[in-house]
Amino acid sequence: MTVSSAQPPRRGRPPKADAQLSRAAIRAAALRVIDTDGIAAVGMRSVARELGVDAKSLYHHVDGKDDLLDAVAEHLLQSLRVPEPSGAVDGDLRAMAHEFRRVTLAHPEAATLVLTRQLSSLGSLAPIEAMLTVLRSAGHTSDESVHLLRTLLATLIGTLLREAAAGPAFGTGDPDGIAARRAALESSGFPETTRAAACLAVFDRDREFDYTLDLIIGLVTRR
Repeated sequence: MTVSSAQPPRRGRPPKADAQLSRAAIRAAALRVIDTDGIAAVGMRSVARELGVDAKSLYHHVDGKDDLLDAVAEHLLQSLRVPEPSGAVDGDLRAMAHEFRRVTLAHPEAATLVLTRQLSSLGSLAPIEAMLTVLRSAGHTSDESVHLLRTLLATLIGTLLREAAAGPAFGTGDPDGIAARRAALESSGFPETTRAAACLAVFDRDREFDYTLDLIIGLVTRR
């Protein structure tokens, strides 16, 4: 009879990769999966494969897929650098909106997590607190500040979801695409569409975001 010289692993001693696991490492792996394959690809097994560990070992650090997605969303929101208040309501709101956009577009595949996930951690509330503070400094009551905040966020979320995922309905930023789109619009047979073809054919993401921001902040500050 041949006796194997290989010794079985000791009980209670996890593999090296498992021993190095942490919530932060799991969250980072989940974000890599999202960046590469999208949110739909995230699961305990796919993240475990990314880390080279058994899926069961993840449950020592996260409760499941929902907790995993919450961790990613909270991490991205907590990476927001809340600007120091300047005293100018429109400038402060604009600075926070641009920071919100920066974080969202840094990981476009994770945009829906950042923009739509309901979070309750204290860290994720910091941007909300900052915006409410600015609105209150403009003389609005707490209740009215909440309504204005929700209006501002609804506009930003819709704009950023389009930019990160859906793209423009008509225009493009590619020169050849602009020419082709303009020609198609001009030959559409719709008078107003034809007149607006030159503008409709072009989609400048930065200009569109700033235009939307000017519009909504103007409405908020004039309230």
